[in-house]
Amino acid sequence: MQQELCVILPAKQCIYSEAGLLHFMHEMSHEETVALILPVRNETRYIERCIQAILKQDYPQDKIEAIIVDGLSDDNTREIIDRYEKKFPITIKLLENHNKTVPYAMNIGIKKSVSKYIIRMDGHSEYPDDYVSKCIATLKRTGADNVGGLLVARGHGAVGKAFAKVLSSVFGVGNSGFRTKASSGYVDTVPFGAYQRTTFTKYGLYDERLTRRQDYELNNRIRKNGGRIYLDSNIELVYHCRSTISGILEQSYQKGKWNIITAKLCPGTLSIRHLVPLLFVLSLMVLPVLAFFIPSFIWILIGELSIYLLFNFAYSIKLADGFKEAILMIILFPLYHVAYGLGSFIGLGYNPKKALKQEL
Repeated sequence: MQQELCVILPAKQCIYSEAGLLHFMHEMSHEETVALILPVRNETRYIERCIQAILKQDYPQDKIEAIIVDGLSDDNTREIIDRYEKKFPITIKLLENHNKTVPYAMNIGIKKSVSKYIIRMDGHSEYPDDYVSKCIATLKRTGADNVGGLLVARGHGAVGKAFAKVLSSVFGVGNSGFRTKASSGYVDTVPFGAYQRTTFTKYGLYDERLTRRQDYELNNRIRKNGGRIYLDSNIELVYHCRSTISGILEQSYQKGKWNIITAKLCPGTLSIRHLVPLLFVLSLMVLPVLAFFIPSFIWILIGELSIYLLFNFAYSIKLADGFKEAILMIILFPLYHVAYGLGSFIGLGYNPKKALKQEL
């Protein structure tokens, strides 16, 4: 007598025998199935909210395999995922990533998945109920190799809410369209991304050398080899940004540093917007020295700082809700830019092989 396995799925209840479970897994290879891959590590605060968003998707739940790849979390992240995996064993799968970093996690998930479509998701994010269905519809409509939507930054507390506005402004992040609500169209990169499975066959998997910037490198590789990246402004997700000064500084510094390390390992992955904070920091270092020998250079420095402060004040006042938030933004813009630029400056002196050994 076959042992019966009771599996409760959202909006319906099914009972599978062992043979039925094998048949279901065979059906998962149907062309409309989608793998949602989540690299996570120490996401106790947000992971449950993210899993619940997956279970509420209006895309057919029997066509979804949610593969959560945990990087040896030392908080309660794994226990939370375990609880959902036991309750929804068909939909939720937990895998382990001993290397801890995102590209290893993504490659583990891609290799274990069987679906035609692959969507990278993030435990630090929230997704509307139609997120998956819109991503799949856009992939089908455009034929693009990777599609994504607008990233809506959300912070907590006074600092976090102010910083979310910094990350959503042209003055804060330049021409990063997915952060500044650009119109739909073909772009250089999108946040996280929804892929045809064939994208990884044609262009390769994630570069496991990159602790950060792995999404941008992959998108750059796709474009260099004739592929297309599409931003659909009708797709949105919420990303919980850093909400403390120390967290903002650390993340900004690491972003800047890995811009340069990635460029050394993978030439062609730097755009002008990634270099602006570095050039700003270099000018703050070099112009005072030059002014010591050539006094007229002090006026260049004063002019540069005056223009920067003018834009800083203008954007802060325009975007802030109230005087206190405006003051916070006036402080956060330069902190973000300088930390980012300093990270890039430090990255210039890094030996990539040594840096990778230390980071990994």
